[in-house]
Amino acid sequence: QLQASGGGLVQAGGSLRLSCVASGRTFSMYTVGWFRQAPGKEREFVAAIRWSGASTHYADSVKGRCTVSRDSAKNTVYLQMNNLKPEDTGVYYCATRLGSRIIVSAIANQQQYDVWGQGTLVTVSS
Repeated sequence: QLQASGGGLVQAGGSLRLSCVASGRTFSMYTVGWFRQAPGKEREFVAAIRWSGASTHYADSVKGRCTVSRDSAKNTVYLQMNNLKPEDTGVYYCATRLGSRIIVSAIANQQQYDVWGQGTLVTVSS
């Protein structure tokens, strides 16, 4: 199970840190991804991290502004978002796939993930 939190209303240029707390079969999690869905748009990939911490991956739209990290002791993955823009507005979801790895070339593909958190709303005002 995944529980996302940390969303809120922030002005453009501001920062937010989202958290995704995992419970249950965390031993079989290899990758945690962050996705977002803006109003009226398809859900899109934002970032992902290997649970081992070995690598991170970012969408071009957030590269340089976002950092994904994890605290394995707390079973938590974070998404630090800086210099937020109005186009970053949306519901942010964390997701994982249990029991197997997601290859790098597919890490941005939401179909690869089978466990999703409930989402947390980020609103960036201009």
